[in-house]
Amino acid sequence: MFKLGLAVSVLAWVVAGTGQAQSAQSNTGFPTKPVRMVVPTAPGGGVDTAARIVAQKLTEAWGQQVVVDNRAGASGLIGSEIVAHAPADGHTLLIAPTTFSTSKSLFGKLPYDPVKDFSPVTLVSREPNILVTHPSLPVKSVQDLVSLAKTKPNTLNYGFGGTGSTASLSGALFKLRTGVDMVGVSYKGNGPAVNALVAGEVQVMFVGLPPTLPLLKSGKLRALAVTSRERSPFLPDAPTMEEAGVSDYEVTNWIGILAPSATPQAILRKINSDTVRALAEPAVRERFAFYGVVPAGTTADEFRRFLNAEFMRWDKVIKAAKLRLEAN
Repeated sequence: MFKLGLAVSVLAWVVAGTGQAQSAQSNTGFPTKPVRMVVPTAPGGGVDTAARIVAQKLTEAWGQQVVVDNRAGASGLIGSEIVAHAPADGHTLLIAPTTFSTSKSLFGKLPYDPVKDFSPVTLVSREPNILVTHPSLPVKSVQDLVSLAKTKPNTLNYGFGGTGSTASLSGALFKLRTGVDMVGVSYKGNGPAVNALVAGEVQVMFVGLPPTLPLLKSGKLRALAVTSRERSPFLPDAPTMEEAGVSDYEVTNWIGILAPSATPQAILRKINSDTVRALAEPAVRERFAFYGVVPAGTTADEFRRFLNAEFMRWDKVIKAAKLRLEAN
């Protein structure tokens, strides 16, 4: 009887524990319908690709379809505004790129408040830009480039995919930190800018890893440094800008998830925990690595602190570089 009673008690404890776990999983009642994941960029880019990887895993976890909704335009303002004014129930989320933290300083007046109208959920990924040059340029290091640019001011051109992009801001920060004079040339996206660099129309570019790794391996471009604080595992021989002699320099292309500000904390915690769990899966990490990206996965507070630091840092750079845009 004692053994039977003990077995029954243990079984009851296990069942109760399982029930409590299931209750904890479902006590938010979320999601109750398909979730809309707004991507403020065009389909096919790095932000869109990351969103679709995450959306697929969350669809599997939640049993509800997570739909990626591309709302490109106005440097990300259109998509961000949609989420800022959406019902705060967790069913509309924003996949925010780095430009989310620069828009306020670039545009001045926005149709939303990037701090007050959003609740940070988690940082999804981070990747550096790479300082790359056309192989015909007689430089093999950052200091070579600085020396050449100072010897021939305003003769070197650097390309970027639109003013306000991380590529253009990387160039602006480089000029501020080194005192060189280079001419920025704007293109309609990073793709055309990279093509112009390969063709020799411009000599220098700051660009993300995914579109450049094959070109670096084939010798069509030369890497001088990465813009992150740490070396990239995908380009371990390239020094950081700090290692290359440019102090106080850091630029990362990051992606994060935000929700409307009044979203209940229980729902935010569920979205965070399920997303972080998905980002830790080996299959997901492998898919990110294919694009030269390292998944992150942070707490909401860690992402909030990261965002606040990005807002302040880019505000200083944008004001010092005297950059300003008008919303279309």
